[in-house]
Amino acid sequence: MSSGWDAVLKEAKEAKIPVVLLDRDIDPSGKELYLTAVTSDSVHEGAVAGEWLAKAVSGKPCNVVELQGTVGASVATNRKKGFDSVVAKNANLKVVRSQTGDFTRAKGKEVMESFIKAEGGGKNICAVYAHNDDMMVGAIQAMKEAGLKPGKDILTVSIDAVPDIFKAIAAGEANATVELTPNMAGPALDAIMAYKAKGAVPPKWIQTESKLYTAADDPQKIYDSKKGLGY
Repeated sequence: MSSGWDAVLKEAKEAKIPVVLLDRDIDPSGKELYLTAVTSDSVHEGAVAGEWLAKAVSGKPCNVVELQGTVGASVATNRKKGFDSVVAKNANLKVVRSQTGDFTRAKGKEVMESFIKAEGGGKNICAVYAHNDDMMVGAIQAMKEAGLKPGKDILTVSIDAVPDIFKAIAAGEANATVELTPNMAGPALDAIMAYKAKGAVPPKWIQTESKLYTAADDPQKIYDSKKGLGY
């Protein structure tokens, strides 16, 4: 936590103004300066993705290639950690290649192209796990250009639930995405209102849902509702 934020939070506390953090926590030494933090759990997101894949392959051997987020980014580290925790419990799952795609479509496509070439034209790949949907959209394009059928020849699971991944799921070119919950303001407002009205002190951390979406969730309808949101 920077000294600037430290000063702001201290001023708020002294003025008895309750502070709620959204999407990001701060250094543990500053926890007494805010009421609660409302965030997703990126380790949990990775685990949800891994659990979907483990269930989808039903014990069959599955070589996985992984498109990591930007090196050093905590969300990338955590999404890998969560997925790896599931792989460790399922001997049939094996991450055979893992490389950063920098969270971008262009880099995701480029790295997936190299994975396909290195793994028998994609024949040795059972599934691809991407730390975000944008990289997966790029990977899907790489698979199609290589003559593969994404979502069928190679299973896909990624994280964020952006509009274009629902379009891909609706087209049968992607299988699953884990939502980075956009509604953090709702739980935050509820906590503040309860605190103001009843003095109810919320837990220090409110974890938002990391929901899994597949073809069973009417992806075309979700895409139509999200496509104008600008992300």
